[in-house]
Amino acid sequence: MKQTLYLIRHCQATGQQPDAPLTPVGEQQAYALAATLASAGITQLVASPYARAVQSILPLAQVLSLPIITDARLVERVLSNPPIENWVDALRVTYEDFNMAFPGGETSRAATHRAIAAIEAALAQSSPALAIVTHGNLLSLILKHFNPALGFDEWQATRNPDIYQVLLTARQPQIIRMSIVGA
Repeated sequence: MKQTLYLIRHCQATGQQPDAPLTPVGEQQAYALAATLASAGITQLVASPYARAVQSILPLAQVLSLPIITDARLVERVLSNPPIENWVDALRVTYEDFNMAFPGGETSRAATHRAIAAIEAALAQSSPALAIVTHGNLLSLILKHFNPALGFDEWQATRNPDIYQVLLTARQPQIIRMSIVGA
């Protein structure tokens, strides 16, 4: 069965904490996201439990009368704890070495593995089209899973919000970056 994933990076938020809500601009973006995806045939919504991810997909859930399923495996990847001053350079290294872990951080391999497990669980529900809402670094690692040529540059190019349509067929998945209505 052909399935379509809509991989979504959350809308603009007030911060990085799990409970950080959307900004007023982020709230407007969430409605634009809903307008963009309302006719996509989505039958399942899965999101990181972080407030910004759930709030990003809430208007679409209301339009489609669908529940939002939260999955902790879709939370953002922790690069290090404590934070690293030159974190962008450190992040680049983790795209080149998928087994690299900074103190208190998660490898790209481990983060990808948990995200793909969440996606596979959602796909097992046999939805023809589903939306997955997550965070920038994890989103780019998921894209790299489907197309190994993608990586750090794609992470750097992501916006809040962003949508990638992934067409899952018997052959290589097709990835299409979508425009958001009103963004």
